[in-house]
Amino acid sequence: QVQLAESGGGLVQTGGSLKLSCAASGRTVSGYVMGWFRQAPGKEREYVAGINRSGGIDYSDSVKGRFTISRDNAKNTVYLQMNSLKPEDTAVYYCAASLSSWTIPKTYSGYVYWGQGTQVTVSS
Repeated sequence: QVQLAESGGGLVQTGGSLKLSCAASGRTVSGYVMGWFRQAPGKEREYVAGINRSGGIDYSDSVKGRFTISRDNAKNTVYLQMNSLKPEDTAVYYCAASLSSWTIPKTYSGYVYWGQGTQVTVSS
C-alpha cells in the first residue's frame, strides 16, 4: 500500500510560481510512474504531467513549457514546479502512483494510488 501526501499549494498571482511536493510512504515508488492531475470546480480530473522510473517525462499541452515534473528517489518524493501561472490553472492538484514503470498513463484509470490533493488558486 502506498500513501501519498501533497503539499505546497496556495494562493498566487497571475505570472507567479509554486512548487508542489508529493511525499510517498508505505513503499518505495522509485520504480513506478508518478503523475500529477488537477480538478477544477465542475470539471473532470485532468492529466497534467507524468514521470517514469528512468526520468522520462510527459506533459499536457496546457502546461508544457511552464510546468516541470521531477522526482527525488532518495526522498521518495515527486515535485511539480509551476511557473507563469494563469487563472485557468486554478484547481485541486493530485499526485498519483501507477503500477506502470515505463509507459506514462494519461488517464485517471492508469493510476492506483492517489493523494488527498492540494489547492492551487491563481488570482487575476
